Amino acid sequence: MGCGRVGASLAQGIEGRGHSVAIIDQNPDAFRRLPAEFEGQKVTGVGFDRDTLRQAGIEDTYAFAAVSDGDNSNVLAARVARETFGVDKVVARIYDPQRAEIYQRLGIPTVATVRWTADQVLRRMLPLGVTDEYRDPSGQVRLAQVDYHPGWTGHSVRRIEALTGARVAFLSRYTDGVLVTGDTVLQESDVLHVLMRDEDAATVERLLAHAPDLRED
Repeated sequence: MGCGRVGASLAQGIEGRGHSVAIIDQNPDAFRRLPAEFEGQKVTGVGFDRDTLRQAGIEDTYAFAAVSDGDNSNVLAARVARETFGVDKVVARIYDPQRAEIYQRLGIPTVATVRWTADQVLRRMLPLGVTDEYRDPSGQVRLAQVDYHPGWTGHSVRRIEALTGARVAFLSRYTDGVLVTGDTVLQESDVLHVLMRDEDAATVERLLAHAPDLRED
């Protein structure tokens, strides 16, 4: 739902991966953002209206994304898709970070546009400690990007896990994602992505903000 820049790009990306896709927008002129070769269905209507959703094929849908420019419309459409039509994989774009956290805890996966953008800009300027990348619907488990003291460079992922009790999910190394093993060692400029319990986040951040204690070697 929503054929703005994000919706049009998303629809093209889905179709480019070999899937069929329908895109909904109230304004028929919005479909001009789609390339001439786009073969998906274009539906003019309100994205949370049941008849509009049925016209778009919601009853046979694998996944639904609400990415219009209205928070309320996105959440309402996501709830209708999930609760009325039983679509399991639903995501809503939310501009208000506080709302996004509430809906996330209610089991509606959200992408908080403002928070994500601000975090990415700030992370390129200042160390931020722990920045969420994903939370499970219960809010108890977090996948987060975690800043660490330069003194950890050259130390093993196994040592980080032993110290923090968390799990290193993967590293971003230049332009590549690296799945870690027990022998993986942090290299300069690696970005650390950690799985942890929500209640442990402050401890993980505190431990990694300081250089490792060499006396433990």
